[in-house]
Amino acid sequence: MSQRPSGRAADEGRPVSIELGTARHAEGSALIRVGGTEVLCTASIENRVPPFLRNKGQGWITAEYGMLPRATHIRGNREATKGKQSGRTQEIQRLIGRSLRACVNLRKLGEKTITLDCDVLNADGGTRCASITGAWVALAIALRKINAGSALTSQIAAVSCGLTKAGAVLDLDYIEDSNAQADSNFVLTSTGGIVEIQGTAEEAPFEESEFLELLRLAKLGTANLFEAQNRILESL
Repeated sequence: MSQRPSGRAADEGRPVSIELGTARHAEGSALIRVGGTEVLCTASIENRVPPFLRNKGQGWITAEYGMLPRATHIRGNREATKGKQSGRTQEIQRLIGRSLRACVNLRKLGEKTITLDCDVLNADGGTRCASITGAWVALAIALRKINAGSALTSQIAAVSCGLTKAGAVLDLDYIEDSNAQADSNFVLTSTGGIVEIQGTAEEAPFEESEFLELLRLAKLGTANLFEAQNRILESL
């Protein structure tokens, strides 16, 4: 079995850091760095809800996701210039929105909408996972500002795991992700709950035992992310 390109152990995630207040006008913001991936996450609060929720006494959480043109090795065109978002972008922002709604009691928000914007500054694998992890921090800060911290029902974080030439590994960077035999994204709660799992085999189907090993690694990885989230929020 070969070594990981980064030299990391199979159960070793990338270094994680979270910085607050980068977007000073937002109700909540967090710049999260996971290895070479950097995502600016902001939470914005509006005193309105989508038409389908009007006069129902509950709020809404939604998300938007995007990558800066030079977040990757070659320049990508801004999607705004094409007049529409790619299928990948739409899928990721729906995932972020679903994940954050799963950790909030929307009735405790009142008729407010919180939009989580996740902008990728640098991409080196795991951008959707970093977005979810950072967006939870931005959301927690925003809820504190409107005295609605009790609306949070759980702490969530996300991490990728995959099957590679080095076996089952935690927190894939771009080189590993682009060559993985199977790639999975896990959105988990700090109490052991599962919010969402996305898993895809690239070559051959993988076994249940291999999936359970990926889940074990994901629990280890998110435990470290929960600690990082708590450390930065405790600093406020």
